[in-house]
Amino acid sequence: MGNFLKIAINSFRESLREPVYFLMLIVGVGLIAHFPSMALFVFSEQIKLVTDSAMATSMLFGLAVAVLCASNTIGRELRQGTILLLFSKPVSRGSFILAKIAGIAAAASYFILLCNIASVISLYVAVDQFRMNMTIYWVFIGTLACAGAIGMAFNYFKGESFAAAASLALGVLLAVFAAGCAIFGEHLEISVLNVVKALILIQFGGIIMSTLAVALATKFEMVGNLLCCTIIFMLGLLSGYLFNQPDAGGITGAISALLYALLPNWQYFWLADALAVNRTIPWEYVGFAALYTLFYLILAAGWTFALFRNQELAAGGVE
Repeated sequence: MGNFLKIAINSFRESLREPVYFLMLIVGVGLIAHFPSMALFVFSEQIKLVTDSAMATSMLFGLAVAVLCASNTIGRELRQGTILLLFSKPVSRGSFILAKIAGIAAAASYFILLCNIASVISLYVAVDQFRMNMTIYWVFIGTLACAGAIGMAFNYFKGESFAAAASLALGVLLAVFAAGCAIFGEHLEISVLNVVKALILIQFGGIIMSTLAVALATKFEMVGNLLCCTIIFMLGLLSGYLFNQPDAGGITGAISALLYALLPNWQYFWLADALAVNRTIPWEYVGFAALYTLFYLILAAGWTFALFRNQELAAGGVE
């Protein structure tokens, strides 16, 4: 258990230290901060546009970050052969790959969490269809700059990784800022609790993405991993239309049913339409999505272990 935690924590830290992690984070949060300005003069649809755009940004950027983290922390170790040093200690392959899944899923979840917090703040910026709350907007932009300044200070004075320090600082600053907006901000036309439930579902989708990215990282380099994850993502979005065919029989029906069961259905985690019409998202649905996520995690972890069990561990072990 001790080795498992150490590997998981190191994987999380290593992911945050990657410069591209903070770059993707600052770009994603920066986009979300500017969505209210793109939703002006849309005839009372600004909340819907901001919510839809922010959720899409969180999901798509989360997919890219999951692939980057998995490829950098697993693919690089397999390619360079440094993983052999780790296996010279009492660490099993199963414990290693599960710890990697936990660490990378934590890094991807943290990324999506910050995007989700930024999404809530953006709702307080989008006051109505004709104006923005400029005070919150400029504080939002200043928060991003402050996180970068903190990262530079830790890097200069303590030798810490700029990307990791800035990412962690941004998390603290955004959490405090969002709490301040909830307490002192103007009343929103949409239920914040309902938005939080929808964002929790996006978080579940990100966890599944990261697990799939880890599985594919054992066999593919970054480009191949990203391509495969993108295909799985697109097929999962359309799985209800492509493969949910109860009237189909024979081999075609069996194959469609199998693909529908195996592919993650991302529509379970996308409830922007419910938010658009102010429909309450029940906690029972969130619980069902959590069980679906747990089931898929078990399935994907087993698939990952099966791929990794016979993986070549010498340098150049990834195709």
